Order: sequence, then C-alpha cells, then structure tokens
Amino acid sequence: MDVTNAAELWDRVVGTQPDPTSWLVVSTGLVALAVVVYRTTWRISRNAITIAHEGGHGLVALLSGRRLDGIRLHSDTSGLTVSRGKPTGLGMILTAAAGYTAPSLLGLAGAWLLASNHITALLWGTTALLAAMLVMIRNAYGVLTVVLTGAAFFLVSWLTGPDVQAAFAYAVVWFLLLGGVRPPFELQRKRRLGGAYDSDPDQLARLTGIPAGAWLLLFHVVSLCSLLAGGRWLLGM
Repeated sequence: MDVTNAAELWDRVVGTQPDPTSWLVVSTGLVALAVVVYRTTWRISRNAITIAHEGGHGLVALLSGRRLDGIRLHSDTSGLTVSRGKPTGLGMILTAAAGYTAPSLLGLAGAWLLASNHITALLWGTTALLAAMLVMIRNAYGVLTVVLTGAAFFLVSWLTGPDVQAAFAYAVVWFLLLGGVRPPFELQRKRRLGGAYDSDPDQLARLTGIPAGAWLLLFHVVSLCSLLAGGRWLLGM
C-alpha cells in the first residue's frame, strides 16, 4: 500500500459520515429490541453479549496490571476469563465488576461515536478489539464465535456502502444497549431460584464485604442509565 492509499484509508477511518435518516435509527432499534426480547433470537445473539462481557473482564484485568491467561466462550453463552495477580485489591474488584457492565458501556461508547458520525471508526475499532481478543481465546467454540463476529464487522466496513454500514452500526449499538439490560435480570432470577452461587456479584461480595445484591443493583443502574443516555444520543435528543 502506497502513502496516498494509506492516507486515504486513514481519512476514511477517522472521518465522519453523513447523518442517517430517522427511519434507519428507529427501525434498527426496533429490530434490536425484537432480537433481545424474543427467546429464540436472544439465545443465539447472546453470544455477542458474552463476547463483550468476557472482553470487559480481560481488558480491565490488563489495564489494572493483572496477567491475562485466557478467555473461554461456551456454546451455552457462558464464558470464563482467567487472570493472574493479587487475589484481592482494587484491580481484582474492577476486573470482577467489568463483565456485566461491559456490554452497556461499550454500547454507550458506540452511541457517542455514532452521534459524532464516526460510523466507520466504530466498525474498524470493533474489528481491532475482536482481533486482539482472539489472541487470548483458549477454546475452539470461542475462536469460531470471535472470528465470525470479527469477519462480519470487517466485511461490512470494507465492502459495503455508507447506508449499509450505518444500518449495521446502529443495529449493533442498539443491541449492546438493549442486550446489556437483560443479563442482570437473568442473573437476579437465577439467584432468586437458588442458583448462580459463584457469580460475579458473589465474587465481589467476598472481595469487598458489600452484599451481592448491592453489586447486582449497580449492574442494573449501569445498564439502564447507559440505555437511556445512549438512546438519547442515537435518537439525537
């Protein structure tokens, strides 16, 4: 690639794109809502939320100075992130708290980018994050899931026009914002039925002495506030 082509590619990534129509913004939001609410589509699409969840654990582990050993993604949409370091302290607390908040906060960051008309930057940035995450995946299903997800982002950003890119980007961000709300409620239901004894809130309770219910409440607050703020940005309110 020569210098001119590289400069053009860089301008394409960091530049802005035209505002999408209100119809596109609303319709992609309704599609994402249907995917999250309908049980069959949620069972499949929840894999994307798991990628964000475990990616959040991994990213914060690295940022807090821990050593990331690997990430596993399972076909039942569960996952596991293993890191090494001090078993207590702020770094461990932030790492444990990052999972359930990651999808919503990523959706909020995506909504900010879209509100700033940086559609291509969002697509390429997500592709880069998925490529970095792929290095740490330690099971075949996880590799397949991340590769397929990353390929979708890459192909849309490289081969399609502005309208398709905008529709895809808005659908993804709406899905993260809406999909980030459901897992804390699912976890709350499991706990009410006597399951999920070693969930993230339970680990946080052992680390901090703060009840698991308080951490679960925090996850609810983060996801709902992210949806409200991100939704306002996406709708231009």
